[in-house]
Amino acid sequence: MSTAKPKAPVLAGLDIGSTKVCFVIGTVNPEGKIEVAGVGTAPNTGIRQGVVVNIEATTDSIRKAKEEAELMSGYTVSDVWVGVSGSHISSFDSKGMVAIKNREVTTSEIERVIEAAKAVAVPADRSVLHILPREFKVDGQDGITDPVGMSGIRLEVQVHIVTGSQSAINNSVKCVERAGLKVAGLVLGQLASATAVISNDEKNLGVVVVDMGGGASNALYFVNGSVAHSSTIPVGGQHFTHDVAVGLRTPQFAAEEIKKKHGCAMASMVNENETIEVEGVGGRKARVIPRKDLADVIEARAEETVNLIANDIRMSGVMPMLGAGIVLTGGASQLDGLIEMGEFMFDIPVRRGSPQQIGGLTDVVKSGEFAAATGLLMYGLSQRKDLMNQNQQETEINLGESLNGITKKLKEMLEKVF
Repeated sequence: MSTAKPKAPVLAGLDIGSTKVCFVIGTVNPEGKIEVAGVGTAPNTGIRQGVVVNIEATTDSIRKAKEEAELMSGYTVSDVWVGVSGSHISSFDSKGMVAIKNREVTTSEIERVIEAAKAVAVPADRSVLHILPREFKVDGQDGITDPVGMSGIRLEVQVHIVTGSQSAINNSVKCVERAGLKVAGLVLGQLASATAVISNDEKNLGVVVVDMGGGASNALYFVNGSVAHSSTIPVGGQHFTHDVAVGLRTPQFAAEEIKKKHGCAMASMVNENETIEVEGVGGRKARVIPRKDLADVIEARAEETVNLIANDIRMSGVMPMLGAGIVLTGGASQLDGLIEMGEFMFDIPVRRGSPQQIGGLTDVVKSGEFAAATGLLMYGLSQRKDLMNQNQQETEINLGESLNGITKKLKEMLEKVF
């Protein structure tokens, strides 16, 4: 009997980036942990700085990545959590206040106070992605993270509202729907990455997660366990590749290969005698150059990128509260020597982040480039509280139904015989 066996809930995450589309399918095990079952990637040319510039190309890439992930996992998915990021994202703080009925805070009060904080004038061309509560106050007592069950007269909340450009979001959604999928939810890309790569301790200490992608780097700041600020730094992996292509006179695709294989952000870390082969442009012969030359080209861009990130952190105004420092993730953060350069230039600790607390095909998604896609699964699971409890209920219902079905059939058979 196949009906008796409950289906494990299947979730899918889709990270649409400027260099590639990443599709991850995961199941939820009985412990409520994500197990990655399938991963699909496809190169993408239809996105620039997080905004769709070519709907056809993006739709094709999504379709390819989806098929690859479905083949690997053996599941078919109909809805997917989609990451949204780019220069069109902006965020701000807002406050709300309500009177507490019956002198005790319940979940309905929390919903009401968040509604009150939401009642700000968001321009018509902006769409609200997230309303993230920073802290609650009950009768002026601050620093409360979960006020349920506390007694008082007045409940206040401070929230961080993340909005994106309506048209940019609509275009992303259109691509997903044209690829034959429904959008289960839209999530800020760097929030998804952060969900996957940092721990609660780091959030409480204060940390900034920088998701370094192909077209841009997106930063998200946590202070006292909640999101305080988000920003976009318009430099990513493609800029490094372009520099290598120009500096070493080699085609883009070859430059990308060399960067991944031999790239290093600190020229001082490279052995003087190492050489690499560089492809020529337009049929010219390949030539052998010192690896140091490549490092020199990359170092200049890396230094600029790290400076831009450092500047962004200074401008955010929360630098003194970042006790856990900086976590770099995303595909471009895999560059050798980048962390060393960061430690050299920032006054706060730096580390590379990769997805944690997941099971299944962990070796496939262990690098930072899958942080956003796996984070989307984790975020999706956290939003769907029903999945956690549903697991148990579903089994009972299914078993009951199938047993009734069997008894019915038996009855019918017996009636026919006798």
